[in-house]
Amino acid sequence: MMKNRRNVSYQVENQTVTIEFLLLGFGDLHHLQILLFLLFLLIYIATVTGNLLIILLVVANQHLHTPMYFFIGNLSCLETCYSSTLIPRMLVSFLDGDRTISVRGCIAQFYFFGCLAGTECFLLSAMSYDRYSAICNPLQYPNLMNSKMCFILASSSWIGGFAVNTVIISFMSQLTFCGPNEINHFFCDFAPLMEHSCSDTYLITIVDLSFSTICALPPFLLTLASYICIIATILRIPSTLGRQKMFSTCSSHLIVVTSFFGTLILVYVVPASPSTVDVKKILSVFYTVLTPLINPLVYSFRNKEVNIAFRKFTSKYIHFQKK
Repeated sequence: MMKNRRNVSYQVENQTVTIEFLLLGFGDLHHLQILLFLLFLLIYIATVTGNLLIILLVVANQHLHTPMYFFIGNLSCLETCYSSTLIPRMLVSFLDGDRTISVRGCIAQFYFFGCLAGTECFLLSAMSYDRYSAICNPLQYPNLMNSKMCFILASSSWIGGFAVNTVIISFMSQLTFCGPNEINHFFCDFAPLMEHSCSDTYLITIVDLSFSTICALPPFLLTLASYICIIATILRIPSTLGRQKMFSTCSSHLIVVTSFFGTLILVYVVPASPSTVDVKKILSVFYTVLTPLINPLVYSFRNKEVNIAFRKFTSKYIHFQKK
């Protein structure tokens, strides 16, 4: 049962101003709340554990101090924060049924989610450029991807992601929200928030669409172009075994990247309509919940170097426990 909620509105100039929102989430699946709690709890534990383990291995193992694993470590850090921005709030609502969130809390959740999503777009394109340089220009790779360039690409990704969403939030903080306080989503996203604004949202909608397009389309096209060049280079490798191994790795990377960017573009760039609300909510699960879970498996645990580092780490830990 849902807890008794506080008064969520007050009157200003004959309008009911909302001070709290009600996230409907998956409320139409009342009989599955416990099952959903267990499912999302397992996903969250696996996501955080997998990503923190990768960070630990990258930091602790000298053999993983390479540009590729530097970016993977950044991605794992990002995915840990990304999941922690959304899933814990969902888990609490599954348990106690309280789906209310203050307007400020809602805007704060959207801010950190948007910053991290934008950062991931830029970071994935930087990672694809790193792989392009390593495979297509192996002789120039040490000069192309030196420590300075790696730092510039990673820091630019983080700064760019946060800068873009800070501009959007500066507009959003000036809005007033009124009317029904129910949001048909499992987290505070841009479109549902705009539906509850009684202020003029034309300018912020244009700004958000512009920045969403900038964050999603160019990085996606750059990533796609990089992997097309990579696959073309792989097909020219004379060794059948080496070609199959590299193609398997790159194709799995491309599938994950395409699904992440594809769902983002469908949700944030393609115009919305009342008939697509539930579809976009389902698509949101892919880039908010499943992508952070899958990325460690695709980018790291399939790699020989990571598996060797993991075995060394576990053997050292077991040996330490026996002392």
